[in-house]
Amino acid sequence: METLLLLTYTAICVVIFKIFRIPKNKWTVPTAALGGVVLVGCLVFFMNYNHPYSEVLRSYFISTPISPNVSGQVIDVPVQRDHIVKKGDVLFRLDSTPFESKVKSLEAQLVSAKSDVNRAAALVERNVGNRRDLDQATARANDLEAQLLGARYDLDSTTVRAPADGTVTQLILRPGVRATRFATRPSMVFVPSEDYFYVAWMRQNSQLRLEAGAAAEIAFDGLPGQVFQAKVRRVLPVIGEGQIQPGGNLVSFTGSPPPGRVPVVLDITDPAFEPYRAELPGGAFGQAAVYSEHAKELAVMRKILLRMSSWLNYIYPFH
Repeated sequence: METLLLLTYTAICVVIFKIFRIPKNKWTVPTAALGGVVLVGCLVFFMNYNHPYSEVLRSYFISTPISPNVSGQVIDVPVQRDHIVKKGDVLFRLDSTPFESKVKSLEAQLVSAKSDVNRAAALVERNVGNRRDLDQATARANDLEAQLLGARYDLDSTTVRAPADGTVTQLILRPGVRATRFATRPSMVFVPSEDYFYVAWMRQNSQLRLEAGAAAEIAFDGLPGQVFQAKVRRVLPVIGEGQIQPGGNLVSFTGSPPPGRVPVVLDITDPAFEPYRAELPGGAFGQAAVYSEHAKELAVMRKILLRMSSWLNYIYPFH
């Protein structure tokens, strides 16, 4: 930003020197240079503090790792990559043979157990049976019913369904792969159909100028030359660099993380952004500026600089 301001000031000085034919000597040139440094420096200091700018803005999205509730061999993957699916649609199926066998076995055992209960109850009614035998038979039947309920749940879990409306991206799962129920090794990644979160990472120096409801603007690298109106939804109250968890070591200065930046969640309110909302990928990178109620005159300069930065997105090196 400072470079753009100095280049702009230099261009103005060149024009003034040519139009008014000011002689270039040891007095005029240093005066113009020193005046530019002082002027630009003051403007930058006041502008940076009152109208914070972040060169790091990113759109974030929530992803859901999909792991089956049971482990087994994949036999079918009907879902298509990057196609919208509805909640409950089948994502993939596991070989259900061992789970069906267990259900049938428990069903047969339960039928036998219920017969034992009926027989024991009849004997007790005729006062020729043992009450203890009836209680044991009843307990076994109840236990088998509980096991059967779990076995049917496992059998139903061999068909993995979408947890919500959304898409499966980067689909790598294929029939023949063994899918495990461990969350540390998901079988696919599901992206729910939810709005992205646009987060600008602001320096802590301008913490007092970051307020919910303040006006803001966003410029994406993927949309050169365009700036969209936004509004601050919230300023998150914590910074990741300060997070600590219970452990066996005391927190010390050695290895302390850098200061970190304040995450500011922005909502894009510009209707002109709607055609691009679905085109920009999740994780899109950009820049953002927040305009406070202080030193409003300098907000114009921040807006100009943000647009100049957006225009520079047309220029990038080829490799």
